[in-house]
Amino acid sequence: MPQWWSGLPILGHVIDLSQPALDVAPLLLGAVISHTVVLDDGSRAEVRIRLTEVEAYMGPDDPASHAFRGPTPRTAVMFGPPSHLYLYLSYGIHRCVNVVCSPDGRASAVLLRAGEVVSGEDLARRRRSGAARQVPDRRLACGPGNLGQALGAGLSDSGAVLWQSEGLCPPPEAATWRLEPPGSPTPCSRSRRVGISHNAEKLWRFTIPDDPTVSRPR
Repeated sequence: MPQWWSGLPILGHVIDLSQPALDVAPLLLGAVISHTVVLDDGSRAEVRIRLTEVEAYMGPDDPASHAFRGPTPRTAVMFGPPSHLYLYLSYGIHRCVNVVCSPDGRASAVLLRAGEVVSGEDLARRRRSGAARQVPDRRLACGPGNLGQALGAGLSDSGAVLWQSEGLCPPPEAATWRLEPPGSPTPCSRSRRVGISHNAEKLWRFTIPDDPTVSRPR
């Protein structure tokens, strides 16, 4: 598979999510996405995942994109503004998390496919059931459905703001979804996207080479 190095995030210490998904996707490798929830006892808990695998979807220019045929009540969030999340169910059960990119109205997005749970592992495991709670660490957020489950994502999160810190100004305390850009360039491989039939030849899947958390095929 072709291998190269992703660039550094632009605009200081944040990733410019108003770029097309093809430009944003490699910048997300090595970034950490987090989701904070309020538990039944009133305490706050967070799961943080370092992203190791993502896919770009280019909206009206990409037949594999949910936005290819224009906005619908479900996909309207994909048409902007950027820096929001688009959530959908795959096979009726898997909650898949996408980062909305591009200028308002363009509808490109990046699907988060896999990552490494770097904090909140106990909570991520409790969100599984039965024997699935005993999977190896590397499989806990491997695959878009597992990643969404580990983060506690739900369809109600579609349209949520994905906050980033700008300089010394942290996101507001009420921010439940946050993104921490990587601190240095991240090695990156490109390959075909997984499980699609349209535009299948495009090398729009981006992975960190040899990372054990990446889904198959690596």
